[in-house]
Amino acid sequence: MDTELSPSARRVQDYLAARGRSLRVVELPGSTRTAAEAAQAIGCETAQIVKSLVFRGRTGGEAVLVVASGVNRVDEGKIAALIGEPIAKADADFVRRATGFAIGGVPPVGHPVPLRTIMDEDLLRYPEIWAAAGTPHAVFALTPALLRELAAPLLADVKA
Repeated sequence: MDTELSPSARRVQDYLAARGRSLRVVELPGSTRTAAEAAQAIGCETAQIVKSLVFRGRTGGEAVLVVASGVNRVDEGKIAALIGEPIAKADADFVRRATGFAIGGVPPVGHPVPLRTIMDEDLLRYPEIWAAAGTPHAVFALTPALLRELAAPLLADVKA
């Protein structure tokens, strides 16, 4: 295992290892902040990138993590209907408090407390997908089935 990971990427690696997963977090020289940048750096299709978007319930204030295919634009109305309240995009401070990570590096797992998570059903089309791992340069590969096991998301059509 790579001992030279940054602290945020190390937290994700440790989370995966603690769950008996041999998945490997890698930090790349290029940015993986956007789905297109990540796909280019990894050498995969943009659709295989797990885009992590954090929303905030307007009524209850709960964080909602949407993990979507990198090519899909998320329909906020569909998310609101799924959780039963209107939503708003979360600001950087809220994202860090809710997930423990900064925007651009939010992983789908490894948060201080479990988040209500919704997974884009389009991710099921790919045998391998890539997710952020704590920094805008860190990623890890996994299968959609393993993402479902680790994050326990609601599977839904979320694309606009």
